[in-house]
Amino acid sequence: MPHVVCQPCFACKYTDCVVVCPVECFYEGQQILYIHPEECIDCEACAPECPVEAIFPEDNVPAEWEAFIELNAEMAPQCEVLAEKKEPLVDS
Repeated sequence: MPHVVCQPCFACKYTDCVVVCPVECFYEGQQILYIHPEECIDCEACAPECPVEAIFPEDNVPAEWEAFIELNAEMAPQCEVLAEKKEPLVDS
């Protein structure tokens, strides 16, 4: 079951999660990060690293953010892979 980046990441884009991902399945959108569902190996390394608690296993995405499941699947293939730490959009 892949993990999903949800609403709390929007306009934030901390990349603490990216640097612990062993398979480089994070992709950078303009305002949010995405996880490619076909590349995620469900290692769970990323979720505890997210300072805004935006990452959930697909089966545990809160109901109000279920649209992010499809959004991650749709947008990740359209974005550039992100494998290194970058400055967030918000003040750290």
